[in-house]
Amino acid sequence: MPVLLDALQALLGQYHVLTGADAAPYLTDWRKLYRGSALAVVRPGSTEEVAAVVRLCARHGAPVVPQGGNTGQCGGATPDASGRAVVVLLGRLDRVREIDTANDTITVEAGCVLQAVQAAAHAAGRLFPLSLGAEGSCMIGGNLASNAGGTQVLRYGNARELALGIEVVTAEGEIWHGLRGLRKDNAGYDLRDLYIGSEGTLGIITAATLKLFPLPAAQGTALAATDSIAAAVALLARSRARAGAALTGFELMSGDALELVTRVFPRQRLPLPAGAPWYVLLETSDSDEGGDGGDGGEHARGRLERLLGEALDAGEIGDAAIAGSLAQADAFWHLRESITLALAEHGKCVKHDISVPTSRIAGFVEETGARLRERHPGARCVTFGHLGDGNLHYNVIRTAASSDAELLASADGILRFVHDSVRRHAGSISAEQGIGQARVDELVRCKDPLELALMRRVKQALDPLGIMNPGKVFG
Repeated sequence: MPVLLDALQALLGQYHVLTGADAAPYLTDWRKLYRGSALAVVRPGSTEEVAAVVRLCARHGAPVVPQGGNTGQCGGATPDASGRAVVVLLGRLDRVREIDTANDTITVEAGCVLQAVQAAAHAAGRLFPLSLGAEGSCMIGGNLASNAGGTQVLRYGNARELALGIEVVTAEGEIWHGLRGLRKDNAGYDLRDLYIGSEGTLGIITAATLKLFPLPAAQGTALAATDSIAAAVALLARSRARAGAALTGFELMSGDALELVTRVFPRQRLPLPAGAPWYVLLETSDSDEGGDGGDGGEHARGRLERLLGEALDAGEIGDAAIAGSLAQADAFWHLRESITLALAEHGKCVKHDISVPTSRIAGFVEETGARLRERHPGARCVTFGHLGDGNLHYNVIRTAASSDAELLASADGILRFVHDSVRRHAGSISAEQGIGQARVDELVRCKDPLELALMRRVKQALDPLGIMNPGKVFG
């Protein structure tokens, strides 16, 4: 399509239209599982330029693939191999447009790195609570397109719950100016929620108005060892009863997961004796200075000590360590955030991002693990996730006696087996990472046929030419 390429260069300038070797870094996903080709990779510098790019692509029938930080786990931002697509990088749309502390909102462009949004909120004396391992490189547009979750969903909700309004370039290249900072807006259909989580298949989110919250006066962080998931679920119930809305994090990690981290990264140390089957990472956030006039940090630590003392007496945990400083709390969280990197260093992995009702997680893990080991003796489960909202990252890796090639040969069967178990336990095959191209076949296999039909009707209505991120979600 030389005519389209010329038009893109005329619009953006040759420097912002990448081809050949210059485009190559943007054609492979983070996990190096998907490698595509593109007519061009373009870098628009404004919403108006994004809209003009989409209009050109629609006129020439060229697929449009939006890309932010390219940190996704499912290949959602990678073009296919046809070489017809135009990859639209959003990194130049990186302005914080407004911070409204009276309304507790921040309006940012899609190319803002999540960590930069957190920092801007903090500088204004507020908290933007979305937090995940890739926050130093992932971008707000991608967070919203995939409806990202992270470690504080328990208290603050997914990305969808944190967005009040969005600005969108439609599949026809129109601009919907939906940046409303309203917490109540019941005037018709909620179009915002259609675009959030749609993975760029309906349009391109170019900016968003997001909720802010008061900065916590103090935080408490603890790592606890427990013998079973059932005991961890009991600890979750106790923590909710004692801490209420102050409970902002509750992460479950298998002993195998943390053993892998400390083996791959020897400088990291467990603050507890190794060998427990499961570990829980708890975080509480206080909004006052101590309630009784005392120090906020001491108040948070005292509440955690009482909570964990009760849990020890009840047999829900066997040991616990409370962070005595911010550095220690960061070290606890670093253990948790290093699991994905340790898995990547170990070798190939069959990843599952699933959700199951919290009451059924123990049964799901026990049943699925036992049956999986029977069917695939060379497989080993490494499980971690956000127990508070029922989201598990259920990873299957090889044992020391098997090879990556053997695991990959069984990957499709393992994926289907785990997802079938998820369905038996009334769960979902995608909790926070989306579908991308990695889970297209499984979505079609597992989703209710009527739900799929309704989703396709929405896609046809909002993207009649079918140019927006084809091959994702629906295939």
